[in-house]
Amino acid sequence: MGRYSIPFMGVLLLFCLVSSSEAEYLKYKDPKAPLNVRISDLLKRMSLEEKIGQMTQIERSVATPDVMNKYFIGSVLSGGGSVPATKASAASWQQMVNQMQKAALSTRLGIPMIYGIDAVHGHNNVYNATVFPHNVGLGVTRDPVLIKKIGEATALEVRATGIPYVFAPCIAVCRDPRWGRCYESYSEDPKIVKTMTEIIPGLQGDIPGNSIKGVPFVAGKNKVAACAKHYLGDGGTNKGINENNTLISYNGLLSIHMPAYYDSIIKGVSTVMISYSSWNGMKMHANKKLITGYLKNKLHFKGFVISDWQGIDRITSPPHANYSYSVQAGVSAGIDMIMVPFNYTEFIDELTRQVKNNIIPISRIDDAVARILRVKFVMGLFENPYADPSLANQLGSKEHREIAREAVRKSLVLLKNGKSYKKPLLPLPKKSTKILVAGSHANNLGYQCGGWTITWQGLGGNDLTSGTTILDAVKQTVDPATEVVFNENPDKNFVKSYKFDYAIVVVGEHTYAETFGDSLNLTMADPGPSTITNVCGAIRCVVVLVTGRPVVIKPYLPKIDALVAAWLPGTEGQGVADVLYGDYEFTGKLARTWFKTVDQLPMNVGDKHYDPLFPFGYGLTTNITKY
Repeated sequence: MGRYSIPFMGVLLLFCLVSSSEAEYLKYKDPKAPLNVRISDLLKRMSLEEKIGQMTQIERSVATPDVMNKYFIGSVLSGGGSVPATKASAASWQQMVNQMQKAALSTRLGIPMIYGIDAVHGHNNVYNATVFPHNVGLGVTRDPVLIKKIGEATALEVRATGIPYVFAPCIAVCRDPRWGRCYESYSEDPKIVKTMTEIIPGLQGDIPGNSIKGVPFVAGKNKVAACAKHYLGDGGTNKGINENNTLISYNGLLSIHMPAYYDSIIKGVSTVMISYSSWNGMKMHANKKLITGYLKNKLHFKGFVISDWQGIDRITSPPHANYSYSVQAGVSAGIDMIMVPFNYTEFIDELTRQVKNNIIPISRIDDAVARILRVKFVMGLFENPYADPSLANQLGSKEHREIAREAVRKSLVLLKNGKSYKKPLLPLPKKSTKILVAGSHANNLGYQCGGWTITWQGLGGNDLTSGTTILDAVKQTVDPATEVVFNENPDKNFVKSYKFDYAIVVVGEHTYAETFGDSLNLTMADPGPSTITNVCGAIRCVVVLVTGRPVVIKPYLPKIDALVAAWLPGTEGQGVADVLYGDYEFTGKLARTWFKTVDQLPMNVGDKHYDPLFPFGYGLTTNITKY
């Protein structure tokens, strides 16, 4: 045995040296290595196939483990309403995400995938999540501290389902309420929208003081990567038509639609999503000047740029008419990750062909992949790729619902209080003999939450998720001796025959999202107008509007005693009753101009011919101590 000991030790020593060298060789796996060292080390190891896989984002319904592994897929998303199962639990979501992640990590280089989801007013796709007011209401609060708290709560609920990336916030500046996405905008005023970017440090964490401008930042596994969207000018399209053309000068584009992006980048936003819309006839998904020239080079944005859903397909009209051109135009413009989301082999094959034929230079691919890897490294995905089961109890927590309830209270705007200022109706008395609650939206959690809730377009009814309707909130707030009668659409005889002390009428719009919400007439849904006429024509009433934007109200205003804009308050309807009954004062001020007629549109504060029904910044208060 003795004569084998020296050679054996030599082999053992050689093995140790090789192992040591190999461990040192994989610099990208060392969390202590500098960020740029990790990126360059991994990038130089990657094949073209692996690089293009990183640039590909596919929908969860096609993201099988085999697909993830075979095509080196870098990202997966849930489209609106795309869930592992109806009313899926946090654990079910975690299991699904982990399964995809396991497949991604089983590839040669073990690069984790990043899962993204629309969490635009809380974790809105997920059953039992806290649904916060839509942005149109949050802008009314003008409260960046509250908005940051909403970001923090949303991040925890999203992480509760194992997801590390959200397509939020929408920092559009909606200049025309006819646009179907206007409720996703905080305000018509770029200054308010800019202030609301405080949701980004809520989602991602506070950026360290010594950070380089433009470098993305995510503070650990309780935070999520955010996405500022939709770049640029999505809220300024002609007549508010979704995905349409924004006709504005370069200076106008920068002064109205760009300010919130400056702030988002300074706050370390991880990703930016490109808008479907065009600027002066040029599709934003093909606009190299604004994506590469302005966003990346001038603003020094170092995160990754992502397309919208089938966004590059829509560079041509009709969509997908010339896919080769779409791939070339979109990637050359500076889009780093393509939300495919289904036909991934077509995208991968086409981009591969173009790179191999020198149509798209490999330097553009390397830039895209470096940016995607930078975000993944910064997030800690390489160190913590899997879901944290201990966070599951954060979904719909009591603490988060209290934050949402506060947001509802602060987002309400009192537009009218009494037919004479000497006879205010609000705050309502809790103790009465009999009161009427009426309207299609009084006992409808789905209408209260609006679009982008459980499904893409939203759902009516009370079975979509858990929460408190305005009717339930009223019942829980009034004195136990007060009889509350609910009739969705009573006729005048019913109203007169019951001798009600007063009525609360809750009406508004049905749910919608994106193009389905585009409206040239901006009327409330039937039978809203007739309910107002029947009830408010007979007894004293407060009308609560549940809408994604200002709607036509002027013809009914003389009949109404008190009028409240509640926007789309989400699951915590108790916040509405809190203010109606005087437990808290009205503090909300309009962040949008309320028009007299749709013929005036577009009309924004500062316009020469500004003649609103209720101006920007308007909002009455109730002095609780007085009553």
